[in-house]
Amino acid sequence: MQPTNPAEVLLAHDHWANIKLYASCRSLSEEQFHHPFEMGTGSIHNNLVHNLGAMRGWTDVLNEAERRPRLEEGRHTIPEIEALHGKVAAEFRAAALAKPFDAVLTPSRNGQSYRFTAGGILTHVATHSMHHRAQCLNMLRQLGVVDLPESSVMEWMLAGDTQ
Repeated sequence: MQPTNPAEVLLAHDHWANIKLYASCRSLSEEQFHHPFEMGTGSIHNNLVHNLGAMRGWTDVLNEAERRPRLEEGRHTIPEIEALHGKVAAEFRAAALAKPFDAVLTPSRNGQSYRFTAGGILTHVATHSMHHRAQCLNMLRQLGVVDLPESSVMEWMLAGDTQ
């Protein structure tokens, strides 16, 4: 059965939609995967890696841990991104569910302090990821990919996927 708790829904849907998108990208050539677009972070590769980098960065905030190096600084293949996703998503899930959603975190970046709730961070990561996945769908469409992956929460619910 699919989760019904909104936090669990956000996490499960995000995981499912990313897996679907990665599968659609496996058939892309290296050139297509890195093809420049004037949207998002500039390519499918960059969007996918940016999503993972952001998720990992917010995991560090939730864990109140030292910020790790950005994933965006490297070039990754789809199999590498899929492997990274497994680890990064599991870490984020554990961190996002470890604190009460009203817990306040006060990270600093570039000398500026911020206040975020754990629930706000979880919601931001899920919606941020959805925006960049939508850009990737548009990029895939422009590359001529016809069989686009399912990606919405409604499609996830209809699929009955529990992952």
